[in-house]
Amino acid sequence: MRIFSRYVFRQAAGSFLLILVSLTGIVWIALALRQFNVVTSQGQDTWMLVKMTSLAVPNLMAIIAPFSYLIAALHTLNRLNTDSELIVLSASGSKVWTAARPLLLLAFLVSIFLAFVSHFAQPWSMRQLREYMVQVRSNLLTQVIQPGRFTSPEAGLMFHIRDRDADGELLGLVMHDTRDKAQSQSYLAERGTLVKQDGTAYLVMTNGHIIRRTDADGPPQIVAFDKYIVDLDRFEPQDAGAGELKPRERYFSELINPGPGSKLYQTQPGQFRSELHERFANPLYPIAFAFLIIAFVGQAQSTRTSRMQSLVLTFVVAATCRLAGLALTNAIVRNPSMVVAAYGLPIGAIFYSLIVLKRSKTQRSGRGMVDKLADAGASLWDALRSRLGPERAKGAAS
Repeated sequence: MRIFSRYVFRQAAGSFLLILVSLTGIVWIALALRQFNVVTSQGQDTWMLVKMTSLAVPNLMAIIAPFSYLIAALHTLNRLNTDSELIVLSASGSKVWTAARPLLLLAFLVSIFLAFVSHFAQPWSMRQLREYMVQVRSNLLTQVIQPGRFTSPEAGLMFHIRDRDADGELLGLVMHDTRDKAQSQSYLAERGTLVKQDGTAYLVMTNGHIIRRTDADGPPQIVAFDKYIVDLDRFEPQDAGAGELKPRERYFSELINPGPGSKLYQTQPGQFRSELHERFANPLYPIAFAFLIIAFVGQAQSTRTSRMQSLVLTFVVAATCRLAGLALTNAIVRNPSMVVAAYGLPIGAIFYSLIVLKRSKTQRSGRGMVDKLADAGASLWDALRSRLGPERAKGAAS
C-alpha cells in the first residue's frame, strides 16, 4: 500500500479495535451483572462467573463487529475531510478510491474475522458454556445445598436435604417443582446420587415417592418407586431443548448433516437452516457498510459544509440494513424463501452504492466537459480579438 493508504488503514483499524473492545466490554459487564445469580443463588465462585460470561464474547462480537467497523469508518472519513486531507487529494486529481481502498481492505479483514467467529469460535464457546452449565447444576446438588435448609435455584423449584454423607450422597431428599403451571410435582427419596454421563448430569433417587397434583381441588397422585432418574437439564427453562446439541453449538459439518437420529432437527429444521445461512450472510455486512460509506461520505467537501446529515443518514441506512438482516434470519425459520432476501439485502446494498458512485462520477464528468468547452470558447475569442483588433472585434461581436 502507498503511504497515504497505510495511514488511512492504521487510523481506521485503530478506531475499529478501540470501538470493538469498548462495546464488547460494556455488553460483557451488563451480561455479567445479569448472571450474578450464578454467584449468589447457585453458590459458584467469581471465577466461574467470569468464565461463563466470557464464553459469550464470540457471540457478542458477531453482532458488534459490523457496527464497530461502521462507526470507525465513518469517523475516519469525517476526520480526513475535517483536516482537509480529502480535499487535498481531490485537488491533486486522486479519485475517491484512493481513500476507499484501505477501508475496503479493513472490511474484508473484518469479514474474515466474522467468518472465523461464526464457524469456529462461537460453536466452541457455546459447547464450553454447555459443559460449565452441567458443572453448575452438579455443584448445586453436591456443594451448594446445605442440610436442613431450603434452597431455590430458580423460581418454582426448591430443594431440601436432611444430610449429606462423606461420599456426597444426599440423604432425605425433597424436591418440589411448580414451574409447570399445569401440574406440581414433589419428589421424596431416602437417598439421591449424582451421576454424570455424556455431558449431562442425572440425579438418581432411590426408595421414594412422587406426589403429582394436576387439579388444585382434586386428590393428588402418589407414585412409589425404588429408583427414579431425573435429568438435571430440566433445571433449565422448559423451552431450552433436551440434551442434544443446539444449532449454535454445532460446527458447519454438523449443521448441514445433523444425522438421521437428530430429534431436534426433525422438530425444528428451520433453526438449523437459519443458523447456517446467518453464518454466511453476516460476513457480507462489513463489505456492504464499506460501499455505503464510500458512496455517501467518501466525497471531499468543503470544511464550511456540514457533513453531519450525511454521516447520520449513512449510519441509519447501514444500521437499518443490519437489523433487517437479523429480522430475516428469524423469518428463515418459518419461511425458507427468505434465504434469498437474507443474501440479497447486503448484496443489494453493495450494488446500490456502486450505482450512486457511478452517477456521481458521471455528474462530475459532465461538469468538467462544460468547463472545458467554456475555456475553449474563451481562448478562441481572445485569439479573434488579437487578430482583428479591438474595434473590428467589437463590430464582429455586435
